[in-house]
Amino acid sequence: MLNGKKIIVVMPAYNAARTLKDTYDEIPRDLVDEVVLVDDASQDNTVEVASELGITEVVRHERNKGYGGNQKSCYDRALQLGADIVIMVHPDYQYTPRLIPSMAHLIAGGLYHVVLGSRILGKGALRGGMPLYKYLANRLLTLTQNILMGEKLSEYHTGYRAFSREVLEKINYPANSDDFVFDNQMLSQILYAGYEIAEVTCPTKYFAEGSSINFRRSTIYGLGVLATSLKHFMQKRRLARFAIYTERAH
Repeated sequence: MLNGKKIIVVMPAYNAARTLKDTYDEIPRDLVDEVVLVDDASQDNTVEVASELGITEVVRHERNKGYGGNQKSCYDRALQLGADIVIMVHPDYQYTPRLIPSMAHLIAGGLYHVVLGSRILGKGALRGGMPLYKYLANRLLTLTQNILMGEKLSEYHTGYRAFSREVLEKINYPANSDDFVFDNQMLSQILYAGYEIAEVTCPTKYFAEGSSINFRRSTIYGLGVLATSLKHFMQKRRLARFAIYTERAH
């Protein structure tokens, strides 16, 4: 715990057997109370590796629900377990869990409700091997999003995120897509609800075993990001209303 707040790390996993141990070994267990792994019908032995590592909170999807669907299960389970702070760490070892204390302190200290690990602050993305086309697409999409949404984030596309319980209980994340655009919808909801988002510089690693989406899926994701930003723009100016911006029913 930190300042009396229960910290739970959630890991949305899909075919993460080869990288799970490296990721798990860097989680500061003196600070983190529990680790939840949600396996999205992996075709490898991710669940068996999780058991060998001693991860007791394992949720297994019998069918693949998609990246967004996986996260929904992650947050649902963390809230059920009484989390005050939930930190999502991808088990593909692209993001180091060593930033967990810094991210948790910003929330536990009452400074922010949401913290992102940014690959763009500093020079970590290209140095870590992010393909140039992905870097340029990230910068272009982020610029467009900042203009449409009236914000100043360095990037909207990191998968390293920390949330307070308050945020997860308020925003309607169950209404979001089950695909990759879930991440952007969630940030749009958070900003629309009036929460500030903190960012910390995050080194990253790109390698063969790390998860990545292909060019076609990246294009679909990019179009979904633009659509989300336009919806945010219209919702904020009362030009239209979208279900994802309604508060979550309890």
